[in-house]
Amino acid sequence: MATDANKFQAIISHCKEYGFIFPSSEIYEGLQAVYDYGQWGSELKKNIKDYWWKSMTQQYENIVGIDAAIFMHPTTWKASGHVDNFNDPMIDNKDSKKRYRVDHLIETKAEEMRNDGRNDEADGLLDEMDKLIAKDDFDGLRQLIINRGIKCPISKTSNWTEVRQFNLMFSTQIGSVSDESSEIYLRPETAQGIFVNFLNVQKTGRLKIPFGIAQIGKAFRNEIVARQFIFRMREFEQMEMQFFCRPGTQKEWFEYWKGERQKWHLSLSIPESKFRWHPHAKPAFYADNAGDIEYEFPFGFKEVEGIHSRTDYDLKQHQEYSKKKMQYFDSEINQNYIPYVIETSIGLDRTILMMLSEAYAEEDLSLPTGQAGTAEKQDSRVVLRFPSKIAPMKLAVLPLVKKDGLPEIARKIMDDCKSHFRCFYEEKDTIGKRYRRMDAIGTPFCVTVDQQTKTDDTVTIRYRDTMQQKRIPANKVREIVQQSIQ
Repeated sequence: MATDANKFQAIISHCKEYGFIFPSSEIYEGLQAVYDYGQWGSELKKNIKDYWWKSMTQQYENIVGIDAAIFMHPTTWKASGHVDNFNDPMIDNKDSKKRYRVDHLIETKAEEMRNDGRNDEADGLLDEMDKLIAKDDFDGLRQLIINRGIKCPISKTSNWTEVRQFNLMFSTQIGSVSDESSEIYLRPETAQGIFVNFLNVQKTGRLKIPFGIAQIGKAFRNEIVARQFIFRMREFEQMEMQFFCRPGTQKEWFEYWKGERQKWHLSLSIPESKFRWHPHAKPAFYADNAGDIEYEFPFGFKEVEGIHSRTDYDLKQHQEYSKKKMQYFDSEINQNYIPYVIETSIGLDRTILMMLSEAYAEEDLSLPTGQAGTAEKQDSRVVLRFPSKIAPMKLAVLPLVKKDGLPEIARKIMDDCKSHFRCFYEEKDTIGKRYRRMDAIGTPFCVTVDQQTKTDDTVTIRYRDTMQQKRIPANKVREIVQQSIQ
């Protein structure tokens, strides 16, 4: 098994080799922090999106979905605070010429302190950082880095520049003439598309508070320091839900959604010990409470989903800037008010990386197959143990040989299954090699058609996780796979 030190690199290599994720524009030397999803990666991505979407819009009767445009009126981002506040303090090391986010450097130092058992000291360091960031005290932040002995991981020196602010939004022009009035932004988050459509959805859907609006979509951030593969990218996808509630009930709903979202992550067959809840000591300016669900990646615990109590900040801001009322009339209490909002925001790409990290395994083995005298001769395999419901491919149908009518029987099984779930058909190579390829892309079931199938209409089904095999009637294949992916 790969250790945590090299497991991450092994996952990146595996993604490239087996068609999950490629560097974008690779034939032109690529584009930093931008990736393309290949044939199996795009299937995995779609399955996770579908699972989240159904869990939101079908499990909860008071949640509906929308798909807002990426381009929005530029005043949207002035109202939301992104124009004035969406900045990261950055610092450069003069020796390595590398640029870092100040908070990342300090958080890494705090994590080292915690690993040494110096929890109080780590908390103090983060509190001091938060206070300096709140005051925009860049000189103080630089001095804090120097005083704490924080060094560049490349040059191993503390030869730091001054701290500077960088806005993370991408801008572009709309229309045929490039001038200041035509400047718009690629959205840095999907939430604002929900907020500006709050009343449209509420009125046309005849929805009553409390209710939620869900959305899956692309967002764009000009990350100065993009790192850790698809964990932090410049073009990424979010799965967000904004839950509108009566003012004064936000604490109750925050705890409710914190619990519901933790249950969702556990439903992906990940042990509870791999997650932790990280409350924000100082929530963002628009929130009165916030925290993150963190997963233990090979490079440590990192955020996969944020839960934020956003108060009525966003709707109030849009009301002020648009001069349009964003109020809701609550017939139960006979009052008009601007709702409070609880946000659940999960990074789709980070969820994919979480599932890859959890599923990836390297195994040493030498086990018989029980398959008509053949054996899995390889003494090792790489396997992706995805839950069946999100696996890119659910079933592989494999004729043992390319003759004697076996491909025709296998094709009939394919035809019976392929309209119900994703299937793969392959004739090439030995059955052992084909099993290995299916293990490597995470296919939970393989069905082999052999000579015995012609006499008793049974096939061998092989289970990815245990590699156990048994004979089953050919007409039961679809039923068995469907039961596992529900």
